[in-house]
Amino acid sequence: MPPPRKIDQLPPETRQWLEDTLRERGFADYVQITDELNSRLAESGKVVSFHHATVHRFGQEYRAFIETQEKASAWAQGWMQENGLEEEAKRHNVLFQMVTALAFKAMESQMQRDGDEIDPKELHFIGRMLKDIMASSGIRQQMIAAERKMQAEKLEAAVASGDIDAEAAAKARRIMGFG
Repeated sequence: MPPPRKIDQLPPETRQWLEDTLRERGFADYVQITDELNSRLAESGKVVSFHHATVHRFGQEYRAFIETQEKASAWAQGWMQENGLEEEAKRHNVLFQMVTALAFKAMESQMQRDGDEIDPKELHFIGRMLKDIMASSGIRQQMIAAERKMQAEKLEAAVASGDIDAEAAAKARRIMGFG
């Protein structure tokens, strides 16, 4: 296991300042940010200093982290809205964000160790977390109910249009378990 990076050993308030500053400046101006970081560290009595390439590398990783989190959050929100679960999405947004952050950290860690390769077992565990969240929140039951309602409506529309008779629709409902 490689030793921890210097940047990962920054005091929490300094790291927060660095992350905020990177975002505020649009992940640019790395030389100036590095100079400011080194000044802050020197003022606080730290004997460590950073090269702008190190801060740039961290900035790019942090930017990728933010983009991944935003994409995952947007996907989860869109998926839940598509399935008519907007209210459920609001209540479980925090859980999905937590899983997103954990998923990113697991994938990032795996990629750093193995050179951009993601272990399928890691993805399996992330999938299990999502499944558990969905099961615990009742999302799965709501999806099943919505799917059954949609199938029932299709059957009624088919009967109304004359595509199938009422007896066939009743048999189909029994077979599918909702009639």
